[in-house]
Amino acid sequence: MTCSSLVWTREYGPRIVAVRQGPTRVHDQRSASRAAGSPDFQHLKPEAGLLHRLGISKPLIARMAQRAVINGTSIEAELLASGVIEEDAYFAGLARMYGLPFLPVIDPALVGDPLCGDTQLAEPHMVRLQYTDRQPVMAVAPQILHMEGLARRFGRHGNGAGNLAITTPSAIRKALWKAGETRRVSDAVRGLFDSVQSLSARLVVTGDQGFVAGASLCLLSLLLVFAPMLAVVLGHMLLSFFHAAALFLRIMAVSHGKRHPRLEASLESGCDVLPVYTVMVALYREAAVVPQLIAALDALDWPRSLLDVKLVCEADDLETLEAIRQARPGPHIEVVEVPAMAPRTKPKALTYALAGARGKFLTIYDAEDRPHPQQLREAFHAFELGPSELACLQAPLVIGNAGESWISAIFALEYSALFRRLLPALGFYRLPLPLGGTSNHFRTALLKASGGWDPFNVTEDADLGMRLCRMGYRASTLTLPTYEDAPTEFKVWLAQRTRWYKGWLQTWLVLMRRPLRTAREMGPLSFLVFQLLVGGMLVAALSHPGLIVFITLSVLSLMQIPAPQPSVFTTMMLAMDVFNILGSYAVFFALGATPMTDREKKGMGWKWAMIPIYWMAVSLAAWKAVLELRLKPFHWNKTPHTPSRSGSLPPGLAAHPAQVFAAMTSASDKV
Repeated sequence: MTCSSLVWTREYGPRIVAVRQGPTRVHDQRSASRAAGSPDFQHLKPEAGLLHRLGISKPLIARMAQRAVINGTSIEAELLASGVIEEDAYFAGLARMYGLPFLPVIDPALVGDPLCGDTQLAEPHMVRLQYTDRQPVMAVAPQILHMEGLARRFGRHGNGAGNLAITTPSAIRKALWKAGETRRVSDAVRGLFDSVQSLSARLVVTGDQGFVAGASLCLLSLLLVFAPMLAVVLGHMLLSFFHAAALFLRIMAVSHGKRHPRLEASLESGCDVLPVYTVMVALYREAAVVPQLIAALDALDWPRSLLDVKLVCEADDLETLEAIRQARPGPHIEVVEVPAMAPRTKPKALTYALAGARGKFLTIYDAEDRPHPQQLREAFHAFELGPSELACLQAPLVIGNAGESWISAIFALEYSALFRRLLPALGFYRLPLPLGGTSNHFRTALLKASGGWDPFNVTEDADLGMRLCRMGYRASTLTLPTYEDAPTEFKVWLAQRTRWYKGWLQTWLVLMRRPLRTAREMGPLSFLVFQLLVGGMLVAALSHPGLIVFITLSVLSLMQIPAPQPSVFTTMMLAMDVFNILGSYAVFFALGATPMTDREKKGMGWKWAMIPIYWMAVSLAAWKAVLELRLKPFHWNKTPHTPSRSGSLPPGLAAHPAQVFAAMTSASDKV
């Protein structure tokens, strides 16, 4: 990274001096080659002249002008985003050049919480400072082209000069975040519940749902007392047929994958100028992975002047905040501190930070993620070519540490099945997608229109995917993946999976508050798929031990001497249960192993033989989730992360994105 210092001389006024030169990024090389054809710099000449007066060298101005032409920005924006000149030094020089005071820091108490505060978070230009002992001062972070007009308007001398001060965009944002934190965190917590209560998981079970559940339990109790065999038979049949239907959906996904192989990612768009892209990462107690995260974000192939990265941290997570400061992230990365307020969940933090998102598109990553450097370009191209109702794109998640334990190996198989087979098939047929918790790409306007993330749902991703479908929006998938690491210890895996099942229970309960209305909004087929995806997954996990017990008892009974003659019904149910259990194992393996590379399969080895044990562990997590839903529904079981030993990015990354991802893939294959 290059940096600078600003010096003041009597002869030449303010001078900004670059002290070291950083690497040229890939998009700069691409921009240079594209601009070489017929660049038009005429509209940038006035700005270039002012910047030269400020003391910036002509070669640096020329280089930044070339980027500005390609990116549709200004020389000033490219200069600040590149890190060649520090923000404080630049705006201090601007203030001195025009004889105005400079405010490197703004006291939030002087700002209050103006109605325009949220707009200024995204585009910080000016803020009014209210003093008790003097006239108000307008603190501005102006573009250099506007300075002449501002100076004339407020006057360069006399009383007018005292009403204007120069500050930085970062100072305005920090002051506004702090000044409005109470209102914004309250909005993040209550917004969805207050606007559309039926969509929020804040109420675990509604009165109507409680009545239906109570009536069902009473009916079941009566059947068990007066007709126990009938109750057992009906329950067994219902579970078995539902299990088989959910299995059939996954068999269809296997067939779809063979008939419709994934195409190569398309990275070029007909749009000449890229938009601003917001990248949000929620961090809590993640100090250990901050350097890896910064390296992964720096590898993204997107102009920094058009990249709005927000690291969203809890305000009391001092260790993570200090780790970020030590990492010295670039000027395109902003730290958003979320005030402490229950529930302490990832979706609440993301919703809080959403107020400051300035990108036309927005994506979410987790702290340990290593996304493909060109994933943003693929998403942008897909959005540009897709219909206006395409609200979300899910990138595949690939496990990079499959060889570290049997848990991570089966986890990798599971993720391969979900993100490389099942979700692409659902997207192909325009069916609802239960989104993954990371690498979701959104049209920001549609994300906000849908209400954002539910702070009370601990699998906010699946809930949001279903809500988008209810509102008439579409979701689809990408091909360029994000690497992350799976838990390797059973205790960590169980806590994470319990949270997931608790969130899926919350999602199912929310959508089933008014099932007929939900069916009308989603459409009959999508509603059926939702029941098979979420409901079927819950039923399969909860009923799995029962089916195993029934099969075991039936087989033991048949092994008696003399063996009893089973009824036709018992034989049919036994056959169906065996089909459901063995079929689930087989489809689980086929769905996950088919899209894996040979190296991935080699890394997994024979650990797939642990699938039956894994399914029993899943059942344990599901039953634990039912208990947690009753005792602590909004508790977030934090998954600890450590720097990846299998797919981390090399430090000081400055390679071509294709080389970067090749290195990531190669590292992840060494298992």
